[in-house]
This record gives sequence, structure tokens and C-alpha cells, in this order.
Amino acid sequence: MSKFVSRFVSDESGATAIEYGLIVALIAVVIITAVTTLGTKLNTAFTTINSKLP
Repeated sequence: MSKFVSRFVSDESGATAIEYGLIVALIAVVIITAVTTLGTKLNTAFTTINSKLP
């Protein structure tokens, strides 16, 4: 039983998977924020151009 407990405490594969998951989630949030900001700026630019056309 003590071998099982010591092996369970020293096993870090689950922690590594969680860390990778958090990194992927953070990258996704950054990409979503960047795309949203870019989309808003493009929409503003096209609206300005459209209003200046005859």
C-alpha cells in the first residue's frame, strides 16, 4: 500500500496535462480577444470608407 501511495504522490503526468490544458485555454483567450479587436477595428474602417463614398 505504501508503494501505491508513494507512486501516486510522485506521479506528475496528470498535473502536466492540466498545465497544457491551461496554456491552450490561455492561448485561445488571447486569440479570441485579438480577433474580436481586429474585427471591431475593421468594421469601423469599412463603415468610415462606406460613408465617404458617393
